[in-house]
Amino acid sequence: MDENAPLLVFILLLFCSRISSSFSNGFFYQDILNGNGNGEIYFNGVKLRVEAQPPSAVPVRGGNVTLPCRFWYEPELSVPRRVRVKWAWLPVSGDSESDVLVAIGHRHRSFGHFKDRVFLRQDVPGDISLIISNVSLRDGGQYRCEVIDGLEDESAAVHLELRGVVFPYQPHRGRYHMSFAAARRACEEQDAAVATFQQLYAAWREGLDWCNAGWLADGTVQYPITQPRSPCGGLDLGPGVRSYGARHKLSHRYDVFCFSSFIRGRVYFLQHPQRLNFSEAVQACITDGGEIATVGQMFAAWRFLGLDRCDAGWLADGSLRYPITKPRPNCGPQEPGVRSFGFPSPHHKHGVYCYSSK
Repeated sequence: MDENAPLLVFILLLFCSRISSSFSNGFFYQDILNGNGNGEIYFNGVKLRVEAQPPSAVPVRGGNVTLPCRFWYEPELSVPRRVRVKWAWLPVSGDSESDVLVAIGHRHRSFGHFKDRVFLRQDVPGDISLIISNVSLRDGGQYRCEVIDGLEDESAAVHLELRGVVFPYQPHRGRYHMSFAAARRACEEQDAAVATFQQLYAAWREGLDWCNAGWLADGTVQYPITQPRSPCGGLDLGPGVRSYGARHKLSHRYDVFCFSSFIRGRVYFLQHPQRLNFSEAVQACITDGGEIATVGQMFAAWRFLGLDRCDAGWLADGSLRYPITKPRPNCGPQEPGVRSFGFPSPHHKHGVYCYSSK
């Protein structure tokens, strides 16, 4: 047996291992196939550049958004190179980064809740901007655009943030009854998502003042105070977002701060000849061609569409509320907001707010 046989076997195994490792997300990628036509696999003195400008995007929920990204070489190459492009997403909840899309040339594959909703623009050479269709509340966060060419690997980041409104929420059972999972479900049922600290902080800067502590997306429990007072941490503490820190997501119970974004369609007070109990209110909205509005839809309509009505009406969670953008006598406090009468008996007769996507 040839004394060099073991060495040859080792080299063969190493080569096969390199080929097998080049399979990623179903895309074959091998450096040796990415030459410049002259047998050169890597270029000396050539730098790969990746840029995302502007580094942020503010889309409308339900619409499309383009996250900019482009790449080029310095100095410019005379022969195009085949590169691998990957877009990844770090959600605002702080969960781990996950793949959005992987592409080589015009072949691409999308993943997770982005599947069949994302593609590359590729209008001009080097353009690898990501287009996301039907933007949802879940899509917020930081996106990383990565270009891989042989040993070169460069990336750039784009932040996607939806315009929205933060509102405190507690269920009909009253204050401090929700685990983290229950809080997440409660926000989703109200056409909203659990707010992040950044969203709560922005809402506090805009004047949100609420004494009950609520869950945030990172598992912490906090509350915003603009007017310090004794029942809310005492007079010795200045205004700010007060924090209980991270709480146990299963055993601890609090309220929640929800985040709702701009909505397509409209929320309206149903003109009806008579007052309605809750089940009648639900049916009346359906008969009118819509559905009973959620709390999140009312807050979004109040904030972004100027919904203003002094009549209390049923919402989908069984609560009774009304929106005021122009405070006036007999319509509650002298500040704008969504007023709440809590959760009356479902047999009581009231008006109703409906939502229509048209």
